[in-house]
This record gives sequence, structure tokens and C-alpha cells, in this order.
Amino acid sequence: MDKSEEKKALRQQLIERRLNMTDRVQRCDMLQRVMRIWLVNRPDTVIGAYWPIKGEFDPLPALHRWKEDGELLDEPQLRRIGLPVIDKVHRTLKFHAWFPGCPMEEDAFGIPKPKDTEVVVPTLLFVPCVGYGPGGFRLGYGGGFYDRTLSALQPKPYTVGLGFGHGFLGELEPEPHDVPLDAILNDNGVVWPVR
Repeated sequence: MDKSEEKKALRQQLIERRLNMTDRVQRCDMLQRVMRIWLVNRPDTVIGAYWPIKGEFDPLPALHRWKEDGELLDEPQLRRIGLPVIDKVHRTLKFHAWFPGCPMEEDAFGIPKPKDTEVVVPTLLFVPCVGYGPGGFRLGYGGGFYDRTLSALQPKPYTVGLGFGHGFLGELEPEPHDVPLDAILNDNGVVWPVR
């Protein structure tokens, strides 16, 4: 089996394990807490995230709470949340404003995206991880959208991977095009950078 076939099989195993977690509610609750604590005192006012698919952790409740906290603090600049929309020409992602109840539509992959909302530029970007390993590297779905996007975004946002504890891959070897994340959070806390 070549390397791409091995990664494809590994992705499938990790997704299956994620979909079949018997303690999903508890692990999601723990990661929501980790995320909310991690966000305290962050200076960001625009955060990019993702719509969860295939059993991924849902970051949107914690981000909505972060947005509401900013409004309660009467901050001068409104906090914004952005979700990815695929740029088919460049095979990268742009982020459009999202809020609970905003109009949504499905993209070419069947993933909900904001419909007709403005483009926002995140200074912090939460990225889903199928798996992750040493050095801040992640295993995604293999489409390369995040790697191409992170290579092109200026200024580059601070990137944070989100995943569950079982997604850690101690032997994950990055490929030349892989862009390392600045931090990784899981249901046990901050797993990258190691302190």
C-alpha cells in the first residue's frame, strides 16, 4: 500500500472511531470548556471556524458564547465569526460572516455555508483535525483546502486545530506541502505547543 492509500485508510479508521465514540457528549463538553478557557484574553475580534461534519467537534457553541461575552463586556469592536466558503477557482477557502439563524446553503460537498453574508478576514482560525501529531501537524480529509488557504492568507491567522484525544498520531510524518498549526486543543487540554 502506498503512502496516499495508507493515509486514506487511516483517515477512515479515525473517522469511524470518532463517529462511534460512546462518550461523545462528555468529550464534546470537555473540549467546549477547553476552548472557552483558551479564548479568554485573546485579542481577536474575527475568528474563523468550520461547520462540523463526519462526527467532528462543533466549535460554534463556544464561539457564539465568546461573541456574546464580547457584547456583554461592551467592547468597542463587535466580535465576528466566519465560516469557510470554497473558492472553486483557487481551491482555497474564504470566510463569510456567520451568526445563529443566518441564511445557509449547501456547498458543492453538501456542507452548509453562510448564504450572501459578507467576507470576513479572521485573525484566529480554528481548523478541524481528523488526526494530529507532533510539531503541530494535522491530518485532514486530503483535499488540501486548508494548506492552500493558509499559504495564501495575508496576514496569516493564528491557527488552532481541534480534535479528540484518540486522534493523536505519534508517528504522523508531514508532507512538504503541510502547514503546521500554531496550537492544537483536544478534550484533555492544549496538546500543542508542548510546554
